[in-house]
Amino acid sequence: MQSLYLLVPLAPLAGAILAGLFGKLIGRRAAHVVTIAGVLVAFIASVVIYQDVAAGNTFNGTIYTWMESGGLKFEVGFLIDSLTVMMMLVVTFVSLMVHLYTIGYMHEDPGYQRFFSYISLFTFSMLMLVMSNNFLQLFFGWEAVGLVSYLLIGFWYERPTAIYANLKAFLVNRVGDFGFLLGIGLVAAYAGTLNYAEVFAQVDTLVSQQVAFTGWPLITAICICLFIGAMGKSAQVPLHVWLPDSMEGPTPISALIHAATMVTAGIFMVARMSPLFELSDTALSFVLVIGATTALFMGFLGIVQNDIKRVVAYSTLSQLGYMTVALGVSAYSAAVFHLMTHAFFKALLFLGAGSVIMGMHHDQDMRNMGGLWKYMPITWFTSLLGSLALIGFPLFAGFYSKDSIIEAVHAANIPGAGYALFCVLLGVFVTAFYSFRMYFLVFHGKERFGQAHHDHGHDDGHAADDHAHDGHADAHATTDHDDHEEEHHHGLAPGQKPHESPWVVTVPLILLAIPSVIIGFITIEPMLFGDWFKDNIALAAHHVGLKELEANFHGPLAMALHGLQTAPFWLAISGVGLAWFFYMVRPDIPAAIQRTFQPLHTLLENKYYFDRFNEVVFAGGSRMLGGGLWRVGDRGLIDGVIVNGGARMVGWIAQATRLFQTGHLYQYAFAMIIGVFALLTFWFNAG
Repeated sequence: MQSLYLLVPLAPLAGAILAGLFGKLIGRRAAHVVTIAGVLVAFIASVVIYQDVAAGNTFNGTIYTWMESGGLKFEVGFLIDSLTVMMMLVVTFVSLMVHLYTIGYMHEDPGYQRFFSYISLFTFSMLMLVMSNNFLQLFFGWEAVGLVSYLLIGFWYERPTAIYANLKAFLVNRVGDFGFLLGIGLVAAYAGTLNYAEVFAQVDTLVSQQVAFTGWPLITAICICLFIGAMGKSAQVPLHVWLPDSMEGPTPISALIHAATMVTAGIFMVARMSPLFELSDTALSFVLVIGATTALFMGFLGIVQNDIKRVVAYSTLSQLGYMTVALGVSAYSAAVFHLMTHAFFKALLFLGAGSVIMGMHHDQDMRNMGGLWKYMPITWFTSLLGSLALIGFPLFAGFYSKDSIIEAVHAANIPGAGYALFCVLLGVFVTAFYSFRMYFLVFHGKERFGQAHHDHGHDDGHAADDHAHDGHADAHATTDHDDHEEEHHHGLAPGQKPHESPWVVTVPLILLAIPSVIIGFITIEPMLFGDWFKDNIALAAHHVGLKELEANFHGPLAMALHGLQTAPFWLAISGVGLAWFFYMVRPDIPAAIQRTFQPLHTLLENKYYFDRFNEVVFAGGSRMLGGGLWRVGDRGLIDGVIVNGGARMVGWIAQATRLFQTGHLYQYAFAMIIGVFALLTFWFNAG
C-alpha cells in the first residue's frame, strides 16, 4: 500500500508541475485536464485507503530519511489512520470540486494555467501536512500551505489591495509559526525525537519536567506554543486579521483556503496532539477562551458586512472558533467532525457566492442584489441548503456537529467553560441572523440590480473583488478598455438581468450540497460515539469530553427530533425570523438602529480596531525600533564611531605628529637631548 500512499500527494504535485512549468506549451485545456486528473487520482486513492483503514489496517512508517544529526532523525513518513484518512477524503473531494468550478470561474483569465498549478500545489501541501507522522513533515506542509496561500491571495498581483492582503496573511502567519517552531523545538530538545508515536510514548516523563531557566511546566509550554501556531493558521483572535482580507484572491481559492485546507490545519494539528493537550488543563483553558472569543465576536462582524464574500469569511472565523472551543473542552472528535461537515457547506457557500458574483457581473455588494432566486434557481437552492447547514438546522450536517460541540461545552468542567457556553449559544443566534440577512438580501425582496450605481462605502474598497474574471457573461471587460462604464461600475447595466452559471459551476454546487445535507446524519454515530477515532484521540480520565452526550444519544433521528426542543434551535429560528423581519418587512429598522448605535456600528465597521492597533503598535513600534537602531547603531556607532571615528583619529594623530616635523636641525637636536634626559631620569628613579 505504500505506493498508493505516495500516489495521494504526488498526483496533485505532478499536475501542478505540468501546469506550472509547461502551461504555455500544453495550453489551457490540457492544464486543467492534468491538474483535475491529479486530484481525481488522489481522491480515488483516498477512497481505497479509507476502505483499507475501515477494515482495520493502519500504517505508521518512514518513507525517506533526509538526514540524522546527534541522534535526531529528520524523516519523511506517513501516518495513515482513521483521522488521517478522513482528512484525506475531505481535502481531495473539496479540492476536486474547486478544480471543476475553476474551469468556469477563471475561463478568460490570462493566468488560467498558473491558477490551476497553484491550487494543485496547495492540495499537495495540505496532503503532506495531514499524512505526516513527524513534526518535521508537519512543519513542511504547514509552511508550504502558507507559501501557496500567499501566491493565491495575491494572484491578481496588479492590484495593490491583493499585494497588501497576501503580505498581511504571510506576516501574520509568521507570528503564529514562530510559536509553532518554538513548540517543535521544545519537543525535539526534551523528547529527543520528532516522531509523533515516540513523543507520545514519553508523555509520562515529559509531564514531570519544567522548561529550563523558567520553571514553566514543559507540557503546558509545548501545548501553548503549538496552539499559537494554530491561532495563526486557523485565524483565532488576535491572529485572525489576515483571513477577511484574503478575499482579494479569486473565489475558488477562498473556498479552498476557508473550507477544507489551510484554516483547518490548526484544528487537525491540535486533535492529532491530543495526548499532549490532555495533560495540561491550563493549555486547554487557553484554547477554550480564545476559541469562544473568536466564535462570538467574529460573528458580530458578519452582521455589518455588505460584501457577500466577506460575510462568508467572517462566518468561517466564527465556525473555526466553535471547532477550537470543542478542542478546549477535550471534545476532539466533535471538533474534527465539525471540521468535516463545515468543509462541505462552507465550500458550497463560497462557490455559491462566486456564482452570484458571476451572475451579477462582478458586483459583490449585496445592496445591489435582490430577487435573484428567479434567475439563478440552482445557485439559490444550493445556497439555501448551505445556509441551513451553517445555522445548524436539524437533520442538516451542521446541526449534528454544532450541537455536539454546545453539549460538550455544557458538560465541561474546564475553567472558562461558562464563558464559552455563553459565547457559543449567543453565537448560534448571531450566525443565523447574518447568514439569512445575506440570503434574503441576495435572493429575495426587491430587485436592486440594473440601476445606477451609488457609492455605498464598500468594505475597505474591496467590494469590487473578482474584477473581470467571469469570462462567460462579461469577458469583454478584460479586453475592451474603451468600455469605461463597464470598468468603473461592476454589475449589471440598466435593463440587464442575472443569469444562471454554466454547468461547470452548478455541478460542483450540487455535489457539495448533497453532503452538506446528509453527511452529519450518516457519520455522527461512528465518528463521535463509535470506534472510528478510538486509537487516534486521547482523553484524560478527569475530562468528560462527549461522555454525557454519548449517554443520551439514541440515534441521529432522535437527536434531530430532540433538537427541535433545545435552546440552540430556537435561537437559530429567532435569528432567521429577525433577519426576515428586518430585511424583508421593515428595512427601515436596521438603518434606524445603525443611527441610534452609531459608535457601536463604527466599532464593528472598523473590526474592533485590530488592524489599527497592529498598525500603530506593532508596525509603528517596528518603525520606531528600526529608526532608533539606525540612528544609534548604524549612523551613530558604526558610521560615527567605527568608520568616521577611525578616520578622525588618524587625522588627529597626523596633525599632532606634523608639529614635530619642522625640517630644522637644531629642533631635532634639542628634542633628542630632552629625550635622553627623560630616559635617564626614568632609569635612575626606577633603580
